[in-house]
Amino acid sequence: MDDWLDRFADALAVPRLEPAEAEALLDLARVVAHGTERRNAPLATFLAGRAAAGGAGTGASSALATARGMLPGPTPGRS
Repeated sequence: MDDWLDRFADALAVPRLEPAEAEALLDLARVVAHGTERRNAPLATFLAGRAAAGGAGTGASSALATARGMLPGPTPGRS
C-alpha cells in the first residue's frame, strides 16, 4: 500500500487499508464517477466507510455492488 496512506491511517488512528479493500474502493470511485456526477465519487467512498464504521456490515466490495445496482445502464467493469 502507499506509504502516505499508511501514515494517514495511523494519524487518524484507523486500520490501514488492505490491498483488496483499496482496490474495491478505487473501483467504487471509478464506477460512481463514470455513472453519475464525478464529484459523487469521493463522497460515495466516504459513505461506504461510514457504513462500515457504523457496523452496517457493508465492506467496500458490498458498497461497490450496491452502487452498481443503483446506476442506470451498463457501468464500467460490470460483467
